[in-house]
Amino acid sequence: MKIIKRSGEEAVFDITKITGAIMKANREVESDHRLSVEQVQRIAAKVEKDCESAIRAMNVEEIQDLVEEGIMEEGAFQVARLYITYRYKRQLVRQSNTTDGQIMTIIESQNEEAKQENSNKNPLLASTQRDYMAGEVSKDITKRVLLAPEVWDAHEKGLIHFHDADYFAQHIHNCCLVNLDDMLQNGTVISDTKIDKPNSFSVACTVASQIIAQVASSQYGGQSISAYHLSKFVKNSREKFTKEVKREFEKSGIEASDEQIKEVAEDRVLKDIEKGVQTIQYQVVTLMTTNGQAPFITVFMYLDEAEEGQDREDLALVIRAILNQRILGVKNEQGVYITPAFPKLIYVLDEDNIYEDSKYYDITELAAKCTAKRMVPDYISAKVMKELKQGNVYTCMGCRSFLTPDRFTAAGAGNIANAQNYEEGKQKYYGRFNQGVVTINLVDIACTSNGDVEEFWKVFDDRLELCYKGLMARHNRLMGTKADIAPILWQHGALARLGKGETIDKLLVGGYSTISLGYAGLYECVKYMTGKSHTDESAKQFALDVMQHLNDACAKWKEKENIDFSVYGTPLESTTYKFAKCLQKRFGIIPGVTDKNYITNSYHIHVTEEVDAFTKLSFESQFQKLSPGGAISYVEVPDMKDNIPAVLAVMRHIYDNIMYAELNTKSDYCSECGYDGEISVITDDDGKLIWECPNCGNRNQQTMSVARRTCGYIGTQFWNQGRTQEIKERVLHL
Repeated sequence: MKIIKRSGEEAVFDITKITGAIMKANREVESDHRLSVEQVQRIAAKVEKDCESAIRAMNVEEIQDLVEEGIMEEGAFQVARLYITYRYKRQLVRQSNTTDGQIMTIIESQNEEAKQENSNKNPLLASTQRDYMAGEVSKDITKRVLLAPEVWDAHEKGLIHFHDADYFAQHIHNCCLVNLDDMLQNGTVISDTKIDKPNSFSVACTVASQIIAQVASSQYGGQSISAYHLSKFVKNSREKFTKEVKREFEKSGIEASDEQIKEVAEDRVLKDIEKGVQTIQYQVVTLMTTNGQAPFITVFMYLDEAEEGQDREDLALVIRAILNQRILGVKNEQGVYITPAFPKLIYVLDEDNIYEDSKYYDITELAAKCTAKRMVPDYISAKVMKELKQGNVYTCMGCRSFLTPDRFTAAGAGNIANAQNYEEGKQKYYGRFNQGVVTINLVDIACTSNGDVEEFWKVFDDRLELCYKGLMARHNRLMGTKADIAPILWQHGALARLGKGETIDKLLVGGYSTISLGYAGLYECVKYMTGKSHTDESAKQFALDVMQHLNDACAKWKEKENIDFSVYGTPLESTTYKFAKCLQKRFGIIPGVTDKNYITNSYHIHVTEEVDAFTKLSFESQFQKLSPGGAISYVEVPDMKDNIPAVLAVMRHIYDNIMYAELNTKSDYCSECGYDGEISVITDDDGKLIWECPNCGNRNQQTMSVARRTCGYIGTQFWNQGRTQEIKERVLHL
């Protein structure tokens, strides 16, 4: 049986340490107040039994709580007092330096929490360890200096989650939409080197790859770029190759018609597109940013972003190339093609590509094949998005965080970011960003209220006030930040072209950027308060009321601060496990509510609930409308490579019913035996869930590739115990 030490290191449960600690306190009281040996053994045995029956590895603090309870139950109050005093003194010693132990276990690759914190970070790498080490220092400063004690205390208890505390000490933000068009068309500067406008598509892709890496190293969240901003350079390639081919024919003394020249040049254009797309794919997965991972990058593919005519045809060529490259995949160490995590792809469904007689339906079919094999692209319905975003269609910032519709243009704010591609009166999205996230634990609100509805809303408001304080701390941390801190972002076009020494303050208010109120566990919250899933018609209205309450709070804060607060369906990669552990500690095991090592993401139907794909997407669309700051729905499906018509049917349903959704297909590989089917076996290994190849029984997590969608992005390492249990318990929707 395993336990988790304070440093995060995994260790084997040792009952002698419990008996030893009790006996130490026991010896310091008068003999007539001491516990007998039998009582000490009884307490230790009960603690061991409680740890064995737990549905996860207990940490040291929880075990010491059990020891205290055991001593009290035996009536040995003086022993208990000494034991508690000893714990308190040790806590004071630890607080005098809160980072050394954590950092040492990170360096030695012994920190289980770090190992499972991010499924796209390899904790064995020096670069990742360096990022984690810096993160421990940042968290310590945040805890002791930067954040209000009541906010940090709520974060520690799992009442809320103050995201990315490991980066909060720095003046950096969350995620963004890169204004790649401005940077490529008007030039930029990378590492003090002037980069002029590219002369071909493939060169534009190379420059874009460098921009992506620089942006990722200057923030801590995801970023998105538009395929259209790249496809504009297909024209440059065409002009370049047409001249080349013409010269070659003339030099060879061969007479060629314009049509023949065009045919040869177009063949070179297609090869240039293929080369450029491959460059982005391989650059992104092989680049290592300063935070020890590949850039969290999304490529947005929207045909109608380009004007009808040659511009749109060129974009169509690029989208086809992107999809074909992703279908191929990338080679692993053994030379086998596997599914890469990045870039994430988003394909927009619209009238000109959704029906069989649509002009670009062939691209939609290609997208369906790509999803079936590689899990991407994900899908945005232009029809539904226009209804929800004031007629606009634009990408999210990374996996799901959406900007609020542009309100500053109509207010006459003008070109506040000094973008060189600014168009008067046109609503602006590229070049905008998100300031950060604080998430509220809806399950804890319900459990704290003890099922009393009036108390529920009171506790809800108290917790929202804590979130507001946390979000304003994020905003105020960015206020006064000078553009010099990240030139690629603030001076050279990714987000703005501000002057040296100029602050970013004007970009933090008035709706230019957003700030996110996250939420988690709507299902469990409703289950506790009503006894039913929110899919039950009698419980659904309560769930909708909860969502509306979040939106009302954001509207109130927006009015007060002139900042675009927005409700955001938190991805919860590691937070799901943290919240679950905190709930179990505070309220014990409540069937259907706290009896899992995870809580449900945002508004989603519980992963174990039997429901078909079409019903799930239609139901969740009601809640996606109330999550304007970001949300994504998914359906869990089996291997769909031989059932593309079913994938297309789901895509058509997405187009008609929900703004943003994805299909969770499977894409795995075992290096030990070459098995490339679904690795579906998750087994218990001495209290720890691990993956096992169903073909050869391989349990070495380093010699298998398992790709799963866990938080909008695809994860390709492995996950914490809570998320692993959630993946194991998912039911199929198709």
